[in-house]
Amino acid sequence: MNDALQQAYTPGHPADLSASQARLESVSATEHPQCLMCGAANPFGMKLKFKVQSDGSVLAVFPCRSLLQSYPEALHGGAISALLDAAMTNALFSIGVVAMTAELTVRFVAPVSLNRIAVVRAAIEKSASGSLYYVRAEIEQDRKLMARASAKFLVKGCLYDAHGKQPQR
Repeated sequence: MNDALQQAYTPGHPADLSASQARLESVSATEHPQCLMCGAANPFGMKLKFKVQSDGSVLAVFPCRSLLQSYPEALHGGAISALLDAAMTNALFSIGVVAMTAELTVRFVAPVSLNRIAVVRAAIEKSASGSLYYVRAEIEQDRKLMARASAKFLVKGCLYDAHGKQPQR
């Protein structure tokens, strides 16, 4: 990542971290309330709560419920893909960008076990022309990499300021 992008995506101190978290929460509540993975308003959703980390990435803890089973004792690959996609979407929300997945590549490294906690994390790698973002994510369980993804996101057309507010048009 070049220096300008690194500065844009990495909170420099606690005030920046708080602003990034507030922006993530505001954009998510406004643009994504019914999301299956992270939407607070979806009665059937997982209601993941992503937190902005000091390096600019976002992280959520996920209880791997048997409801999402594929093979015995294994989390479904579609659920894994959805978790990775949700994490990357929330990484973009933390910088005020609302974008949709244009391309998603997932590498399944090892089965994710059911009835145990997993951690999903995502970070923005770079932007091209302000409308295309390259993002990466990974899922760990017991501090071991279980799956990783990379994706391209296209801006949906709605950007937010540092306080999670939509600029006046």
